[in-house]
Amino acid sequence: MLHAAAKPFVKLVDRYLPDPYIFVLLLTVVVFAAAVLVEQQPVMTVLMQWGDGFWGLLSFSMQMLLVLVTGFMLASTPVVKRLLDRLARLATSPGKAIVLVTLVSLSASWLNWGFGLVVGALFAKALARTVKVDYRLLVASAYSGFVVWHGGLAGSIPLTIATSGHFTAQQIGVIPTSETIFAGFNLLLLGILFIVMPIVNRLMLPTEKDSVLISAAHLNDSAQPTTADPRPAAKLENSPVLAMLVGFAGLAYLILYFIEQGGLNLNVVNFLFLFLAIVLHGTPRRLLHCLQQAMQGGAGIVIQFPFYAGIMAIMVGSGLAQSLSQWLISFASAETLALYSFLSAGIVNIFVPSGGGQWAVQAPVILPAALTLGADINKVAMAVAWGDAWTNLIQPFWALPVLAIAGLKAKDIMGFCLVQLIVTGLIISAVLLLT
Repeated sequence: MLHAAAKPFVKLVDRYLPDPYIFVLLLTVVVFAAAVLVEQQPVMTVLMQWGDGFWGLLSFSMQMLLVLVTGFMLASTPVVKRLLDRLARLATSPGKAIVLVTLVSLSASWLNWGFGLVVGALFAKALARTVKVDYRLLVASAYSGFVVWHGGLAGSIPLTIATSGHFTAQQIGVIPTSETIFAGFNLLLLGILFIVMPIVNRLMLPTEKDSVLISAAHLNDSAQPTTADPRPAAKLENSPVLAMLVGFAGLAYLILYFIEQGGLNLNVVNFLFLFLAIVLHGTPRRLLHCLQQAMQGGAGIVIQFPFYAGIMAIMVGSGLAQSLSQWLISFASAETLALYSFLSAGIVNIFVPSGGGQWAVQAPVILPAALTLGADINKVAMAVAWGDAWTNLIQPFWALPVLAIAGLKAKDIMGFCLVQLIVTGLIISAVLLLT
């Protein structure tokens, strides 16, 4: 039944969803017009907000590009490919492949969102080399695990309010993760999603006639470069000595880092993937050959993320994000504020796809409302976190690295993601309202 329900969404998206670049241009026009017409901002003021904020995500853009590149290079090493293929053999049918990739993605995303994005996409490719399964749904299932990241160990909002001296500390104090990430309602929500999401994805599996398959040969990386080159420079490129010295130095640093500080963040994930790739490729030439292949999928990140930075700057600078949040929570009571905060965060996330940035925008609106109504601050904060994660399912901003690794376009997976969005939205809303 769910497969039948998903089919019209898949066809609709395939026909009408434009390339993510066109999507971000449309968002730019819509937000620009809304800032002028709704917020009564002068055109020149909005234009300056857009231009001044255009390069605000350069650091993050580089991090996301490295997520793609380092993950691709690591997955292309013979050792990792064999490991992923061995794990993929656990899936002996298309249905088992869908369930397995969903569980792996959910688990990895709960640990760290960047780790989850890369691992899910790479494991989907490994499964597609082993099992004949609809590749679109396989990748959509890998991406669906991303919905839990903000309720997991790397959730930026719960970690922010658990940090001494955070910008809302005078209003709400410091809230430990035991009352947010490890609170009963959040663990219950995670448990439900870990059970429901694999089932939902499995039930969307198309019939063999409707499935879009991909050949294993298409997923294999091209052959490694030949090493027959007499030049002295080529000897350095083909020597493992430099790679091992630098690679093991990087891994040694990571060991010290985990002993002294611990915890995963995006820089640590990228550092780990890069230096493992350096060691496991063995020679600089093999690594560089793989890098050339990896960079082919990074164009979307390079060109689109600055536009999202400009959109975010307009949303924040014009007051549009705050007005939208204020309007949505104006209907709320103490019992329903968490639900309305979740819905408002989901809508704002389409235009401000950044957990930390979104909290900076919405906290000044939502926290005073929570204090006035006597609502549960901890739940309200996590509701914003879940809203931010929820609409990532249909936000191409976050899907770009996954799509680049998988070799698909947004329209290939977004029909399935729409079904996932509806199901997860109902589940999250019910838990926030009833617990």
